[in-house]
Amino acid sequence: MSALVWTAVGSLAAWLWLLLGQGFFWRTDVRLPPRRDPESWPSVCVVVPARDEAAVLPDSLPSLLAQEYPGRAEIFLVDDGSSDGTGELARELGRRYGGLPLTVGSPGEPPAGWTGKLWAVRHGIALARARDPEYLLLTDADIAHAPDSLRELVASAGTGGYDLVSQMARLRVESFWERLVVPAFVYFFAQLYPFRWIAVRGSRTTAAAGGCVLLRTAAAERARIPDSIRQSVIDDVALARAVKGSGGRIWLGLAEHVDSVRPYPRLHDLWRMVSRSAYAQLRHNPLVLAGTVAGLALVYLVPPVALAAGLVSGDRPAAVAAGLAWLLMTATYLPMLRHYRQPLLLAPLLPVTALLYLFMTVDSAVQHYRGRGAAWKGRTYARPDAAPEQP
Repeated sequence: MSALVWTAVGSLAAWLWLLLGQGFFWRTDVRLPPRRDPESWPSVCVVVPARDEAAVLPDSLPSLLAQEYPGRAEIFLVDDGSSDGTGELARELGRRYGGLPLTVGSPGEPPAGWTGKLWAVRHGIALARARDPEYLLLTDADIAHAPDSLRELVASAGTGGYDLVSQMARLRVESFWERLVVPAFVYFFAQLYPFRWIAVRGSRTTAAAGGCVLLRTAAAERARIPDSIRQSVIDDVALARAVKGSGGRIWLGLAEHVDSVRPYPRLHDLWRMVSRSAYAQLRHNPLVLAGTVAGLALVYLVPPVALAAGLVSGDRPAAVAAGLAWLLMTATYLPMLRHYRQPLLLAPLLPVTALLYLFMTVDSAVQHYRGRGAAWKGRTYARPDAAPEQP
């Protein structure tokens, strides 16, 4: 057989394995597990780290204030050095909408060795500790919750005996680039961290979605959250790993009524979102980067290229193998497009989106080796291997 046939068959074999052997990652039916109301509702403190979030707070904070929770609940919004009046706007929204008690605090600039968000989370947890809550809800400032969101999360955690329950918020899909890139982002995440494996005791697969994490306070103390993960750029995965590593039970699934209101209207916006942490996901390892690029090419780019080459050259076996691989790829993407209520005609374009993600990942590595580190909201986090600054 020709090299083209072998390559196409390799891609098809990879897709057969992904279809059946990767935790059925492509299915979107992993939602909040069965739950029942507790006899007594535990107390909850909601911690919201916020840096320059004035544009999204009017669409998100009122949904937290309006939570219909039968027990005691309180919100702590931490204004992380904002320059756009985030803190004052939060206070104004609290006065305007009422609802759950709201405290707005500010931690000051993070010390060396801390990422800004986790320093803000630490401050929020410290404020909450005075209330002695049984649970902490860690949620981002761009996340809007349905009125029963907190109630359902707590009931799920209590019924299932989970120390951490996290939901992957439904991201915004309105612009052309959001439609092309966002559903694939969640699809790729689920491929890396199959949701079905995360809740299995003893499984090494561990992840959470940082926009919506309900965490048992005792588990947070046992895992030394957030101090034990203070340098993490990908803080949600690190948080889940720390909780599971300390003996906690965790769960992650897709949300139905938890939505991100943050817009990503341009490709540049989405590119920054992915590239700021993609190389950190690969542990800043050039060999892992090379393997990732090769894997993306084999799995997502070979099917359309080999199909076209097979048709042009008359290599029928290559065309058939590549066509079947592309068909499997397309079929596994359809459930995610349905979850996001997007046209199913976008499914065959997944190789185009995968190529964009490949470029974003490489760009993340380039920025790392230029010494820029991960950047977000006006902060740049130094490379882990960077030499310390001289006095």
